[in-house]
Amino acid sequence: MTVLVFGHDGQVATELRRFPEVVALSRTEADLSDPAACAAAIRAHAPRAAINAAAYTAVDRAEEDEALATIINGDAPGAMAEACAALDIPFVHISTDYVFSGAGEVPWRPDDPTAPQNAYGRSKLAGERAVVAAGGRYAILRTSWVFSAQGANFVKTMLRLSGNRDRLSVVSDQIGGPTPARAIAETCMSIAVQLADDKKKSGIYHLSGAPEVSWCDFAEAIFHCAGREVVLTPIPTRDYPTPAMRPLNSRLNCQSLYEVFAIARPDWRAALDRVLKELESET
Repeated sequence: MTVLVFGHDGQVATELRRFPEVVALSRTEADLSDPAACAAAIRAHAPRAAINAAAYTAVDRAEEDEALATIINGDAPGAMAEACAALDIPFVHISTDYVFSGAGEVPWRPDDPTAPQNAYGRSKLAGERAVVAAGGRYAILRTSWVFSAQGANFVKTMLRLSGNRDRLSVVSDQIGGPTPARAIAETCMSIAVQLADDKKKSGIYHLSGAPEVSWCDFAEAIFHCAGREVVLTPIPTRDYPTPAMRPLNSRLNCQSLYEVFAIARPDWRAALDRVLKELESET
């Protein structure tokens, strides 16, 4: 079936373009700051399903640009979901753990109360609510700590910094599951196919890589796998201030995704090895 994807060069969208049935729209073809145009694109392409893999992801900048972030992350997904509902086709929307407060140590369940602590999280929550309100066949897939060989992400940042530094300080009190973009893409496609057959599977789900680690632990794994000798100093979040508050607890409970769609959590360590080999082959 033809699947229309919003997003073209982002981490997940790039992985989605590996699927032959995908038609991916770039920003010039579908500008998320124009929600009506996004809905029109769905009607024009008349796909069998749609996936929103595009977003306003500049977390710190969103603190001063919340209005635009809310249009892109809130209004646009809502318009997409309404267009899909009118055509009775599945709509899969990627969201984030930032919709939660980040408190505690227990993995967040899809039905836990939301309490975003920054503008980015609020804008993403607005999108979730708009998608649900559209009333169609939908799945909201919350994820965390996305990485791949494309785009900007923690893996590539660590490799860049270690190119000319042998000592780095990395936050150690933020805990989450690094999630390979390819696993997210595969999950979105599987969900779209299953939603086409069963609208009752509509809902909010979580996907994150296993096992959970801190950013400092993740950095250590990156350098070990890449064969780089870097001395890491664990630091608390308070010693690395940013305009937007980051959650300390980004753990996600992914059980319902497995129960409903038979999709298990990916092992990020295996994916990391693949991503590093892919990056090495590009140099």
